[in-house]
This record gives sequence, C-alpha cells and structure tokens, in this order.
Amino acid sequence: MKSLLDLDFTPFLISFKLALITTIILFFVALPIAWWLSQTKSRVKPFIEAISSMPIVLPPSVLGFYLLVAFSKNSPIGEFLSHFNIELLFSFSGLVVASVIYSFPFMLQPLQSGFESLNKGMIEQSFLANKGVITTLFRVALPNIKPALITALIITFAHTIGEFGVVLMVGGSIPEQTKVASVAIYEMVEIMDYKAAHIYSAIMLLISFSVLLLVYILNRKFKLKAL
Repeated sequence: MKSLLDLDFTPFLISFKLALITTIILFFVALPIAWWLSQTKSRVKPFIEAISSMPIVLPPSVLGFYLLVAFSKNSPIGEFLSHFNIELLFSFSGLVVASVIYSFPFMLQPLQSGFESLNKGMIEQSFLANKGVITTLFRVALPNIKPALITALIITFAHTIGEFGVVLMVGGSIPEQTKVASVAIYEMVEIMDYKAAHIYSAIMLLISFSVLLLVYILNRKFKLKAL
C-alpha cells in the first residue's frame, strides 16, 4: 500500500513551474492584444478573435500534432531553430511554447472582457489629460478590471496545470524534465497502479476546486467593494 510519502511529487513541481512561467509570459503577450481588441473597430477583429480562440475548441491531440510537426527538425521552424541549437521537441522549453499557445485564450478573453466593460469616458478622459496608451493601460484600465485580471491569471495557471494531450505529444514523459502530473496519472493507470493514480487525481481535484473557489471568492469580494 502506497502512502503520500512513497510517491514522487516531482511531476507536480514541474507542472507548477510550467504553469507559473506560462502565466507570466501570457500576461505580457495577451495584455496588449486584449487591449487592442477591446478598443478597435477593425474588420479583422472577428478573425483574430476566432484564431485566438481555436485552442478552446480544437482537440488537444490535433493542436499537439501540429506543434509536433512544427517543432520537428524537418519543418522550416525546427530547421531554423536548430541553427541556434534550440530543441523544442521533448524538452521543457517546448512545453512552455506549447502551453503558451494552448492556454492563450484563457488569458486573453477575461482581459478583453474586462477592458470592454470599462466606462469609455474614463479612457477618453485619460487621453484628454495627455496620458499615453501605456499609462492609460497600466494606471487607469488595469486597476479597474481587477476581477477580470485575477480570473485571467488564476484560470490560466490552473488550466496549464491540467494540460495533458498537448504536453504529452510535445514533451513526452521524460522524468524530472517533461513528465507533468497529468501525464504521470495516465502512466499510473496504464500500469494499473490505481492507488497512486487515486492520490495524484485527488490532489489535482483539490487544486482545481481551490482555484475555482478562490476566483469566486475574490470576484465576490470586489463586487461587494464596488457597491
């Protein structure tokens, strides 16, 4: 009978590390795009929104397959990266790139919705006061969309922890490098180690519930403050 002390929790550490790095990168990548989408009336807006939302509706195996092809040395991207000795397949760096692509809409959409809910007069007054776009974004817009910002950060982090199909295809299952918690659970089930799988799954379940509970508590707190 296995206990908590007998299990290797390295996959959880890799998952948390991957989620943290992905969330930080996505915040800075998605922020200007979310701001632009919230302010623009361009005809290309629906196309950009559709492309950015693709990871939500695409099966992870499909996205993972195309990333696998794109990162291989036979592809133009893989061949270009090989000149700099950068290998994305079956590496932690590849997991980060894949996670950034897969979790992108989970950061973008809450931020965009938050910006679109802002009082337009507030933004116009900032520009009339000769405040630049960056100042308006960080000093006016972001402080007034705290619920959306917190939701984006927490959901992106949690979604990355729970990734399976994409990370398995791109990173495989290399111990202490690319073997994340979800992949570890899959392998435990494969070898019929249900005791360990139960413990790992219970931890993932607890993490998911805690994340959602935190989002709802914080959003409720901000709503009460706004009343």
